[in-house]
Amino acid sequence: MNQKKINSNENENYGRFDFVGKTPFFGGISLLLVLASLIYLAVGGINYGIDFKGGTEIQVKFAQTVSMDDIRKASEGLGIGEVGVQGFGDTSEFIIRFQGEQGKDDKETNAKLNEAIGKVRSMIDTQFKDKQPEIRRVDTVGPQVGAELKRNGLLSVFYSLLVILIYVSLRFDYKYSPGAVVCLAHDAIITLGIFVFVGKEVNVSILAAILTLIGYSLNDTIVVFDRIRETDSEHHGKSSKYIVNKAINDMLSRTVITSGTVFTSALCLWIFSTGTVSDIAFAITIGMFFGTYSSVFVAAPMMIFIEKLKFLAKA
Repeated sequence: MNQKKINSNENENYGRFDFVGKTPFFGGISLLLVLASLIYLAVGGINYGIDFKGGTEIQVKFAQTVSMDDIRKASEGLGIGEVGVQGFGDTSEFIIRFQGEQGKDDKETNAKLNEAIGKVRSMIDTQFKDKQPEIRRVDTVGPQVGAELKRNGLLSVFYSLLVILIYVSLRFDYKYSPGAVVCLAHDAIITLGIFVFVGKEVNVSILAAILTLIGYSLNDTIVVFDRIRETDSEHHGKSSKYIVNKAINDMLSRTVITSGTVFTSALCLWIFSTGTVSDIAFAITIGMFFGTYSSVFVAAPMMIFIEKLKFLAKA
């Protein structure tokens, strides 16, 4: 797109909505949400699951209703350190978490861990025998493995953003790339901030959901950029405001239908599912909303901003 007058006063028939004109308002909201998310994540910290911090999870289901407090009280006297109990879907299924005691070497650590798991199993089988308990799974991750998974997870997000930056530069033009990367970082940070704020754990599955959101958001942004470039070719000489507004207005129905369908599916999955599936669906639901929003109110206006900087640099 050649440099055009961005602040145009002409009455341009670009469609029903002036998206570019609302950029300062929505840009301010996005900035506040990103800053609030970063501050909360830095101060409050991220509640990592056992995938990242190490520990053991035991999922148990009872044939009858059991109180979470009863399980927690029964676990306190086992001598295995701090034990957390979380409801899993209903009042008859729970996840029991504990860190376990570290030994002098891996062999001793494994022995202590197996002993702790045995104590929990014994407690469930004896104290809740009348409730007909069924242990459905036992997952264990060592602290060293968890730290490595955390490091690799952060690197995967960084490398994905780097590759996307290179791809958009080659696919379009350098002025499009910052908007795409800022848009993706915007979606990931806000989604993670909200996810942690509501008290959910971040594990490998949630990281996979965030990477999925990055891919979806990029696809939506690429569609917007494609339409902007096509509109620029058809209406050469018009202002940047006209080009962007017309492009987004022309594809608005497509965006609403496509994103709305995926959003509705993820929302239903979040409402009617439980456990890890529900957490993944929640992250995708939040990310879908902000991914669609940012493609319109972050990526496209950022492109105009970069174009304006280029113009000012040449002046």
